[in-house]
Amino acid sequence: MTTPPLQGLLVLDLSTIVSGGTTTAVLADFGARVIKVEQPRAGDPLRAWGPVKDGVSLWWKVLSRNKESITLDLRAARGQALLRALAARADILVENFRPGTLERWGLGPDVLEAVNPRLVLVRISGFGQTGPYRDRPGFGTIAEAMSGYVASSGFPDGPPLLPPMPLADAVCGLLGAAAALAAIHHRDHGDGRGQVIDLSLYEPLFRLLIPMVPQYVLLGEVAQRSGNRFPGAAPRNLYQAGDGAWVAVSATSQRTFERLAQAMDRPDLPTDPRFATNAARIAHVDALDAIIQEWMRARPLEEVLRRLADAGAVAGPVYDARRILEDPHYRARDDIITVADDELGAVPMPAVIPRFSRTPGQVAFAGPPLGAHNDAVYGGLLGLSREEIARLRQEGVI
Repeated sequence: MTTPPLQGLLVLDLSTIVSGGTTTAVLADFGARVIKVEQPRAGDPLRAWGPVKDGVSLWWKVLSRNKESITLDLRAARGQALLRALAARADILVENFRPGTLERWGLGPDVLEAVNPRLVLVRISGFGQTGPYRDRPGFGTIAEAMSGYVASSGFPDGPPLLPPMPLADAVCGLLGAAAALAAIHHRDHGDGRGQVIDLSLYEPLFRLLIPMVPQYVLLGEVAQRSGNRFPGAAPRNLYQAGDGAWVAVSATSQRTFERLAQAMDRPDLPTDPRFATNAARIAHVDALDAIIQEWMRARPLEEVLRRLADAGAVAGPVYDARRILEDPHYRARDDIITVADDELGAVPMPAVIPRFSRTPGQVAFAGPPLGAHNDAVYGGLLGLSREEIARLRQEGVI
């Protein structure tokens, strides 16, 4: 195996559920040593998330892969002292408690900086460390609603729609990993010091809604829900083939629209005044979608996909897990790996992405049992004796 790009980085993950867990999952995939700090007995609430097999969360197995699990009661003075000892050796610490929690435990940024000036502290919370909402509890669902995303999600004649996954947490987690590595780069090539990164759940999604604010301020327009359409270009939608399968089509440039028309044997469409330009297609999108849907409905999926592909149109089928597992492109790129696991035998999961040409990431093991690495961390990293570790267990500190 090659040396992964982040080997040598030590990361402490104090977070729970998805946002911080995603940040540290990315770092762990690329070789950082991630120590997941969990509450004794209960552990991370993610361990209880379904779907489950044999009482074990599949969320946990995937999101906590490559991470070492230790237990530590951060409310106890001895637990706080142990955390400071770990922080003194770490490069990155990730937490997503409500603002003020670390400070209340005597583990605030000033304390951590004193024990390790090189530490990068990633603080994730619902609304950030400042502002009038800082003390509010914030889960991804609320962040999605308040970011502006939910207002734009759904069909014009229906209610706003929440995403079917913790989208705000996942996007925040990915940005958290990038931010942490940016701070590490500055530390190692700048003044040698770490810093605090303040990251809310709502701001990363808000950042992705690029034209929403200027559209309102400069044009006086509030973006409306558009279903599967894209307000700025057409056609872009889901269409149903004759056998009931769904196909995604994006023909949002003139050339891709011409290729779609070619696949449909409709050379008249690009010259039709209603569809000759993108602005015209947007104005007549109902009529255009009806034409495309009628053509799709008259053919089974495989014929639709073949004709679209032959013409170079931009289109693809709507996949579920079964179709993903059957797809030859997924197989050719090894997008799904199977990881041996002592609890479940083997766990299929997404592979590490993106792919590095010389130092790729890797998955060594799936999410471990609670406290599986207590001895390795407290004994191996901190040098505690077996007797000291046993005493900590007996006292409920670990």
